[in-house]
Amino acid sequence: MSLPGEFEMIRRCFAPLAGPGSLSLMDDAAILQPRPGWSVVATVDTVISSVHFLPDDPPDLIARKALRVNLSDLAAMGAEPLGYLLVTAFPVDTDEDWVARFARGLAEDQAEFGIGLLGGDTSATPGPLSLTITALGQVENGRALLRSGASPGDRIYVSGTVGDGAFGLKLAKGAGTRLSPEARAFLLDRYRLPQPRLRLGRRLVGVATAALDVSDGLAADLGHICKTSKVGASVEAVRIPLSSAARAMIEAREASREEALTGGDDYELLFTAPAHAEPALAGIAAELDLPLTRLGEIRAEPGLAVIDESGQPLPIGSGGYRHF
Repeated sequence: MSLPGEFEMIRRCFAPLAGPGSLSLMDDAAILQPRPGWSVVATVDTVISSVHFLPDDPPDLIARKALRVNLSDLAAMGAEPLGYLLVTAFPVDTDEDWVARFARGLAEDQAEFGIGLLGGDTSATPGPLSLTITALGQVENGRALLRSGASPGDRIYVSGTVGDGAFGLKLAKGAGTRLSPEARAFLLDRYRLPQPRLRLGRRLVGVATAALDVSDGLAADLGHICKTSKVGASVEAVRIPLSSAARAMIEAREASREEALTGGDDYELLFTAPAHAEPALAGIAAELDLPLTRLGEIRAEPGLAVIDESGQPLPIGSGGYRHF
C-alpha cells in the first residue's frame, strides 16, 4: 500500500504520538514551558539510509535508534528530556505499512522514556530515507555538563562497554561468522538499539567536570573534550571496558582492540571527574547497576596518549567516525 497524503499520514501514524505542548500537532509549532530556574537544552541529528543505518534494518529499530542518539546527547549534558521534533523524508516507494511500523517503534520508546512528539515535517524524496530529530530537554540553570570543564588531574571515566556498536555494524555487514548466536545477538542489539544513559547523566550533574557521549569513537570523542577544555589526556588501553561478546570477536581476529577505541555508535557517556569524586561515582555505579570504568587521567600537555600493556604508545591514527 502506497503512502497516503501528508495530512492523512500524520493523522494515522504520528498524531497518536503527540505529547504535552504539541497542540495535538494541529498548529504550526509547539509551546513548551520549562520549570522555573531551568534552561532548555536542544540537540539535533540526521540519520540517512546507507550512511547511518542499513536499508534493510527493521523500521521500528531505525526509529528507536534515531530517537535514542538524540536522547544520548541530552544525557551527556545532564538534561531531562521534554520531547522531540521529527522531520522525515521518505523515498517515494515507501509504503504505509513501513511507516506504521516506524511509528510503533517511536511509540515504544516514548513510553520507555516518558516523552512525546512535539511536531515536525514530513515529505517525499527521490533520494534515500532521511530522518532528522530535534530533542529538547531541560537542566538546572548553570549546571549543564559541558565538554569544556576538564582540568589537569581529573580522572577519565566511561560507562558500560565500548566497541560493541562498531562490532555490531561489522556483523550486520556479514562479519563475525565464528561467533556464537548469543554474542552475535548482543552486538547487533548494541548497534541497532543503543541505550541513552539519561539516568547517569542526571546523576553526574555536580560530580563530573566534563562529559559527552561516545558517538564518533572513544578516542575521537575524548579528543573533543581535550580540545574544548584545552588539555591533554593519557589512557591505558588495558583499561578499555569490553563486553564478553566484543572480546570473543577480537579473539576470533574479526575485530581489534584498536577498533574498539576508534569505532563509534556506543553512546556510552565519557566524562571526567576530580579524584575526590571516586567514592560518589562508586555509589552512582552501584545505584544504577552500571559499570563506570576509570581509563586514565587528564594532563596539561596537549594531545591524547594511549598506552599499551608494555607502557608504550599505541598508534591509533586519526581515529573515529568522520562526518565528511
